[in-house]
Amino acid sequence: MDQNVSLKPFNTFGLEAKAQNFLEIKSQEELVEFLKENPLAKGPLLPLGGGSNILLTQDYQGTVLKLSLKGKHILKEQDGFTLVEVAGGENWHDFVNWSIAQGYGGMENLSLIPGSVGASPMQNIGAYGIEIKDVFHSLEAYEINTGKIKSFNHSECKFGYRESVFKRELKDQFIILSVSFKLTKNHQINSSYGAINTELEENGIKNPSIKDISNAVIVIRSSKLPNPKEIGNAGSFFKNPVVDIEVLREIQKNYENAPNYPAGEGKVKLAAGWLIEQAGWKGKTISTYGVHKNQALVLVNYSNSQGNDIFDLSTSIIEDVRTKFGVELEREVNII
Repeated sequence: MDQNVSLKPFNTFGLEAKAQNFLEIKSQEELVEFLKENPLAKGPLLPLGGGSNILLTQDYQGTVLKLSLKGKHILKEQDGFTLVEVAGGENWHDFVNWSIAQGYGGMENLSLIPGSVGASPMQNIGAYGIEIKDVFHSLEAYEINTGKIKSFNHSECKFGYRESVFKRELKDQFIILSVSFKLTKNHQINSSYGAINTELEENGIKNPSIKDISNAVIVIRSSKLPNPKEIGNAGSFFKNPVVDIEVLREIQKNYENAPNYPAGEGKVKLAAGWLIEQAGWKGKTISTYGVHKNQALVLVNYSNSQGNDIFDLSTSIIEDVRTKFGVELEREVNII
């Protein structure tokens, strides 16, 4: 256990904040021992995976648990699919690459998403027509108050758009230890997003493999999203808002081609990045932080910014989009 530890290396925004206490957890046994025996476990706890979905606005007055649990193994293998259990501390993109190398499909559209495997079901991460819920089978999580390890099946996770039960009614009550995925052997390629097809066509690929899809996604993401190792960011900062179709109709009076997608009866999903860009924020820089020039959804820390600076920027964007379009944007990242 270390004290007064800088969290700058442990968050992809690269923001300076200190943890009052810091402990790296490398095994389930270490986690259980700490939570059952250490008095600090009764105080505030911040489980931390890849640090890719948080905005640190202050020092953390409690204990940060850096979750570094590792390991992958096959639970079941049948003709059509493979069931793989993965420790929560595994790097997400590394796991996607491993799956593709084994010939297991379903993850390829989720290539190059930063973060850890354990955080993926909390957020129900998604990209290019696929979400975690499409490949998720189950997970095991440690219940902090009782010390019990509980399994959650698909329905118990209550997946929604960038949502799960762990972000709502069970928030801060569980630490995810491992996640099991049902991956395909006989693949159904999903290239429904036009950008993927365009990339494949430019490379003369007519019958893409799962590796081809992954490569296309990596090229597209790299062209739009800054590498956190070069420019501090947490990927998409805002959710795409789901609104009543009447809201869209009102926007279309001035913006006939406003991008939108069906989202259930009487609802549509709008593109948050488009709204932010139309409001004039894309590429805007304020001192050492701002909105990325290639993707308005991404807020960036160019150098030595404060978390509160970026939070205040997000507030200004939310207020401006609300004024111009009557749409309320919601932050996707967790504010600490």
